[in-house]
Amino acid sequence: MPVDRATKQAWLIWSTAVVVYIAALFHRTSLGVAGLEAAVRFDVGPAALGTFTVLQIGLYALMQVPTGLLVDRFGPRRVLVAAALLMGVGQVMFALASSYPLGLAARAVLGVGDAMTWVSVLRLAAAHFPPRRFTVVMSLSAALGGAGNLVATVPLTLLLGNAGWTATFLIAGAATALYSAIVAWRVREAPDGAPQPPVEAVPLRTVAKRVAWAWRVPGTRLGFWVHFTSMSTPAMLGLLWGFPYLVEAQGMSRPEASAVLSLLVVVAIVAGPVVGSVIARRPEWRMPIVGWYLAAALVCWALLLGWPGGVLPVPLLFAVFGVLALGNPASGVAFALVRDYNPLHRVSTATGVANVGGFAAITFSALAVGVALDLVSGLPAAQAYRIAFLSVVSLLVLGVWRTAVWWRRARAAVFAAAERGEHVPVRLRRRRWDVLVEA
Repeated sequence: MPVDRATKQAWLIWSTAVVVYIAALFHRTSLGVAGLEAAVRFDVGPAALGTFTVLQIGLYALMQVPTGLLVDRFGPRRVLVAAALLMGVGQVMFALASSYPLGLAARAVLGVGDAMTWVSVLRLAAAHFPPRRFTVVMSLSAALGGAGNLVATVPLTLLLGNAGWTATFLIAGAATALYSAIVAWRVREAPDGAPQPPVEAVPLRTVAKRVAWAWRVPGTRLGFWVHFTSMSTPAMLGLLWGFPYLVEAQGMSRPEASAVLSLLVVVAIVAGPVVGSVIARRPEWRMPIVGWYLAAALVCWALLLGWPGGVLPVPLLFAVFGVLALGNPASGVAFALVRDYNPLHRVSTATGVANVGGFAAITFSALAVGVALDLVSGLPAAQAYRIAFLSVVSLLVLGVWRTAVWWRRARAAVFAAAERGEHVPVRLRRRRWDVLVEA
């Protein structure tokens, strides 16, 4: 049974857990401003550099369903402890790596640890907070995670320039690994006096059926495509290609480029709790907010790819990156949908399925951009990035189409459930175009 109020213990447990997520965002995005240094350190070109992100984010995406199963089976506390240890070890390995294969191995370990954080934090929020408070806590978690992303922009750029590669990443990795002890000490699976969430042992032979069950829920499917479209663009720019694009194609200095990238984070930190509060009070506004963001994102990409000469005025670049940054708060709608339409004891698996969406898109686009840049290396940088970013826009268009399809189908499922007299989390007003949809 869901809790009816948020206690001091709930906030303490959540704050302890969200620090792991903040660390995960730092480690995940640290290559965004260290990409040019990594290319020199490991003596690699754009495609090989993109492989760092492809491997890390690809493993993240592949680990989402297993992570959901692990959280459902062993609880978020144990999974978060393992996540902090793995991220710490991976970053220490990356600090000491002197060859490309060792660097890839380090990012793989880091990616596996990173993959275990978000689903665990959401499961703790679902267990310790009332359902309507969940959206606010989720948005606040994402916003605070942006603090880790923010540290991985201008501060990390300055630290790399002064302390150097090895010392910077060695300290970050060791601190993360040590923090796992605090997580083990302070985090609890359920509120005091509340029954522990039911544990379901899932044999390997039933994993596919469990994932298929989650995928059949229209709210899960819609969450997948919302995450695919909203989260992928700002993350792709922040994780790897935004910084080189701003420096090489737009002619910015490194501090200027870091400032633009930091806008991706600052906007998300400010807008995240606002969006969370709005959709908590008016959940029927969730998908319209996503729709308006996707329309604005298409306009922004049209400007980036179609501006005469390819070099945009600096104020316009800030504006474009600021609008694209809203994708991170908008992507939180995916997890609110999953939380509303899946039972608590299996919500982590469904969350993992939805979370695959954005990271699958990032994996493909990061690799496609790197390969395209290698193929057009003889062209001017602005023109080369225009061509390479076409793959990102193609994925965005695909995601917009599928989001629209499953928005309508999910609405049809809600109307059908209401007509059968079943409880529905959100009451919707039927529109004329809903009549054309079959549940």
